[in-house]
Amino acid sequence: MSDVAAWIAPARTALVVIDIQVDFASPDGVLGGYGVDMGMVAPAVDAAGRLVEAARAAGAPVVFVGLFTSPATDSPAWNERMCRRGGDPDSEAALCRAGRPGSAFHGPQPADGELVVAKTRYSAFVGTDFDARLKAMGVDTLVVCGLTTECCVAATAADAFDLDYHVFVAADACAAYEPDLHEVALKTMGLNTAILTDSVEVAKAWKEAA
Repeated sequence: MSDVAAWIAPARTALVVIDIQVDFASPDGVLGGYGVDMGMVAPAVDAAGRLVEAARAAGAPVVFVGLFTSPATDSPAWNERMCRRGGDPDSEAALCRAGRPGSAFHGPQPADGELVVAKTRYSAFVGTDFDARLKAMGVDTLVVCGLTTECCVAATAADAFDLDYHVFVAADACAAYEPDLHEVALKTMGLNTAILTDSVEVAKAWKEAA
């Protein structure tokens, strides 16, 4: 067995799919309505979908992480920062509102019985029981993908590393809305918190380990 296959063996590893939701990933979502270019997102969503299929085939748990917001859970610090930057938090905070179409997962969908983590901040670990749920599954390694590379993916990877998880980031299954942000975020994670890989290498390793 190769080193990578052992490092991300299905018995110890969870695939974590972060924030691939309508408001972030679809032209029909809030950001698409603002005119944000989704050109970099679509290939990452496709790669994430292939990772989900590979994880399921290998028996590795798949975790879907999503942002589900409400006015009651909006961050006062985030809103004040928006105001200080000249923005309008009433409209700009209204992303992935719970129960609205924009919060639905886009592309790969959770299967029956798969863990869905609902978060209200950038990191999947803040204000959730994600860490405890992973430990209960015997997981010590994460393969992370999703949106956006420099924000929620990076925040989750950093917290996972600080909690002593082994973190792998599937670079082609992540995206930012600007190429330079994506590349800088990958470089920063590779330097500090994660091992960079891609969907092809992960799928090959899982097939070998299984």
